[in-house]
Amino acid sequence: MSKIILEYVWLDGYGTPNLRSKIKIMDWGEETFSLADAPYWNFDGSSTKQAEGDASECLLKPVRLYPNRGQFILLCEVMNSDGTPHATNTRNPLSHTLETTTNQDFWWGFEQEYFITKDFKPLGFPQGGYPKPQGLYYCGVGSNQVVGRRMVEEHMMECLQAGMDLTGVNAEVAVGQWEYQCFNKDTLKACDDLWVSRYLLFKAAERFSWDIDMTPKPVSGDWNGSGCHTNFSTEEMRTTGGLDYISKLMARFGDKHNEHIAGYGEGNDRRLTGDHETQRIDTFSWGVGDRGASVRIPNAMKENDWVGYIEDRRPASNCDPYKVANLIITTTTGG
Repeated sequence: MSKIILEYVWLDGYGTPNLRSKIKIMDWGEETFSLADAPYWNFDGSSTKQAEGDASECLLKPVRLYPNRGQFILLCEVMNSDGTPHATNTRNPLSHTLETTTNQDFWWGFEQEYFITKDFKPLGFPQGGYPKPQGLYYCGVGSNQVVGRRMVEEHMMECLQAGMDLTGVNAEVAVGQWEYQCFNKDTLKACDDLWVSRYLLFKAAERFSWDIDMTPKPVSGDWNGSGCHTNFSTEEMRTTGGLDYISKLMARFGDKHNEHIAGYGEGNDRRLTGDHETQRIDTFSWGVGDRGASVRIPNAMKENDWVGYIEDRRPASNCDPYKVANLIITTTTGG
């Protein structure tokens, strides 16, 4: 009989969910371990804004397993003590949407931007001042242009080893700002992977005594904010597409703009100002190759008879991908 280490990870009850975790150590005598072997667990919901003190027990339902450093991470849904989905469980409504919506075979690519910080200040920002203006940092090379690359690449490798399909990493427009792209053809796994990749990012920063800032506008002034641009496609978009199809889809997105903005992350009004490659938060627009639009149609899509994918540039860096995917699916399918 040997020991197995299981790291249970879940989302708490704050307006912008925080990742929480605790470790269970179990005796295990089998050669392999699977998600089906993972037991439910419980936690004190009164400490995570998910329960009152006199009825504090919430349940953790494992829904995805990731190998990590010789042990396992278990992403969990939060359930009430009677086994029903908790009010803060946004994964369950997405599952329901997927079960009840005509299958459109969605593919997803999340572009996760973030700042690496030290003592609540972005890396590369000098004490009591500002670095050189933006210009040379994007995809830069060298210690004068980028900071934190070692941690960024360690995180990239850790995600790949955990079975996530990361498709790229790059330094972003502001110093101390980075991005990675997380792709999957399965909606729930795409969203699960984004949450667990964030968890691994925070843990990677711990090892360097740094932190991660995922707020949409960490630095006021002439500095880029952080988004989670969401690329998606349906089977129809990838095979037949057409300008008429895209135009009608964008009309539906415009009609649902306020609903989408409400679900795309707290503090997004500080980022979506019409500057720094954004559209104003109160305006919906779309355009080919336009990074100042709410939704960007890649040039390659127009050149390929309007077949391909599109990019929703509105979601904030701190968005909940379960909410984002649910909104995009229901709007795309006319729900």
